[in-house]
Amino acid sequence: MSALVMAGVVFVLSWWLTRRLCNPRSRLYLLDHPNERSLHRVPTPRTGGIAVLVSAACGFILTALAGRWDPWLAASLSTSTATWLLSAAAVLAAVSFCDDRWGLPIGLRFGAQIIAALALVVGADLALRSVWIPFFGRLDLGWAAWPVTVVFLVWMTNLYNFMDGMDGFAGGMTLVGFGFLAYFAWWDAHPFVFILSLMVATGAAGFLLSNFPPARIFMGDVGSVPIGFLAGALTLQGQREGLFDVWVPIMVFSPFILDATATVIRRMLRGERVWEAHRVHYYQRLVLSGWGHRRTVLAEYALMACCGIAAWLYHHGDGTGRTIIVLSWLAVFCALGAGVGLLEQRRVRQEAEV
Repeated sequence: MSALVMAGVVFVLSWWLTRRLCNPRSRLYLLDHPNERSLHRVPTPRTGGIAVLVSAACGFILTALAGRWDPWLAASLSTSTATWLLSAAAVLAAVSFCDDRWGLPIGLRFGAQIIAALALVVGADLALRSVWIPFFGRLDLGWAAWPVTVVFLVWMTNLYNFMDGMDGFAGGMTLVGFGFLAYFAWWDAHPFVFILSLMVATGAAGFLLSNFPPARIFMGDVGSVPIGFLAGALTLQGQREGLFDVWVPIMVFSPFILDATATVIRRMLRGERVWEAHRVHYYQRLVLSGWGHRRTVLAEYALMACCGIAAWLYHHGDGTGRTIIVLSWLAVFCALGAGVGLLEQRRVRQEAEV
């Protein structure tokens, strides 16, 4: 009950902080100026992630203090894994703020992400040691577990940043994605994952009030980078401690994971420079096809909810049921990708007829 009350406090605090960050007189008022690769047309503040992280951190700390007399709760919130995870996310938030404020070399940013991932893998012993594959069963990664885990964490960190390019999108994914993580952690009575996920989700909800189209503020790297890292880290912790199979959070965050991954692969096959800014993510193509920000983001919210339900069905399914769910989930995304292509073609035909 105290966690739910604190979640309400986090929501209000995040809403209030976000409004303060929208104020040009704020010392943290940093503008994102539009360019030919942007979907927005006017300079917009980009430090909204500070409100999400600060409010979530306050909620987590206050919940921990309120439960310090409960030995089981106190033990869960003060593990070495929790310390490594929160410390690494805090470092990434600080580096990302410096990047938003002054601009940092890509090597420095990427190096910080790799160090944060290594800290979690080596310090907290969080590694993806096996993966269940439909029709093949469980695959033991053996010696490859550590490098695969580092790549997974760095990719989750960056893809969240890549997908933070449309009003209300990253905020909505954070609310829905971490909300589902909180549910699965609550179901299996894991205080750390539950409280942290709940606070991040409600922090995102407060931020979303000012980020929903037309957005008055963006999340910025200071928010998207550490939140993406947290999504990956809680995925690993949840699997290690038996809260869920790795496919569950992958399904939950699949609107981000599959869009970003498919886009990068497509650009690599075309010989494009994947590190350069672009407007060819599926959600960007949908906006440019005439759907606009609000219609696109509402469709994405519906997709996020469906992916969360699919993850819930997978979590409670047996072997055959899980295979059907994974294959159906992939087939739906293939159909959606093809649908975006058809919308683009129709848009081109309409413009040619004008």
